[in-house]
Amino acid sequence: MTHAALAGKKIAVLATDGFEQVELTRPVDALRAAGATVEVVSPKAGEIQGFKHHDKGDRVPVDRVLGEVSAGDYAGLVLPGGVINPDALRMDDQAVGFVRAFTDAGKPVAAICHGPWTLIDAGAVDGRRMTSWPSLRTDLDNAGADWVDEAVVVDRGLVTSRNPDDLPVFCARMIETFAGGGNQAVR
Repeated sequence: MTHAALAGKKIAVLATDGFEQVELTRPVDALRAAGATVEVVSPKAGEIQGFKHHDKGDRVPVDRVLGEVSAGDYAGLVLPGGVINPDALRMDDQAVGFVRAFTDAGKPVAAICHGPWTLIDAGAVDGRRMTSWPSLRTDLDNAGADWVDEAVVVDRGLVTSRNPDDLPVFCARMIETFAGGGNQAVR
């Protein structure tokens, strides 16, 4: 993708305390390198705490509070993993509604690792081919997804990936999907 692949597009990254640091920072860097404007959106203002697996990582500034934005403000959405982050977001009705608004509108969403948990609660996985951190397989299967063990899966604008090792291919497919508006066929 060229530097301008996402020029003029604004992308939201929905996260809260407990996100896996590299699963937020690497996609944000890739999106910005592709020309996108990226905003970290969170249910709380200030900063959110990242983790490097089990250990605390860096704090990341929140650009916008969830209650101040809508899916209509953005061209796409990124859902980083970590265990704590998506588990907290899936219990937040406002966060689930924000995610649902993207999928209902057919806007592209990229979720890595445990990020698909929030997609389950948003009712967005039934009939979708997806991947995730392996421990989510049963949850995704029970919600109607077709779970596969692949580095990255794109299904009708939904980009999913397993873990930080998959970030290079995840970021590339995320940018490609976001540049295309999310209407790519199942791959």
